[in-house]
Amino acid sequence: MHVRKAGKMDLPQIIELARSLGLDYSGMEKDGFWVADEGGRVIGIVALKKHPDCLELCSLGVEPAHRGKGIAGVLVASLLAEAPADIHLATVIPGFFEALGFERTQDVPRSFVEKRQTAWCDGCDRRLCTVLVRKVS
Repeated sequence: MHVRKAGKMDLPQIIELARSLGLDYSGMEKDGFWVADEGGRVIGIVALKKHPDCLELCSLGVEPAHRGKGIAGVLVASLLAEAPADIHLATVIPGFFEALGFERTQDVPRSFVEKRQTAWCDGCDRRLCTVLVRKVS
């Protein structure tokens, strides 16, 4: 397994995996992705989405057959290693991200407030949603 920044040739596999995991969203082809690949097949993804007011980590997912091997953590670490600024995220599994250095924040970017009014957040229990930030040192 190898984790690397994605190239254009990876996009079809990224979109396919994101769809299969319910992590796809409109415009995702414009965002930066890191992938975990095994023998040329994308088995894990994470995206860095640029908003006008922040950077967002989103669409972190690993094929079910490859879970429990630490791939998600390596994907996040690879993204963070190249992060040019603080990274925000909204999640229902804050403990996972806190273990990777993210902290809970009350400073919710405006783009997150607007996002919650779209179909992207439909189906999630908003009471469980936590906004976290990882400050760049």
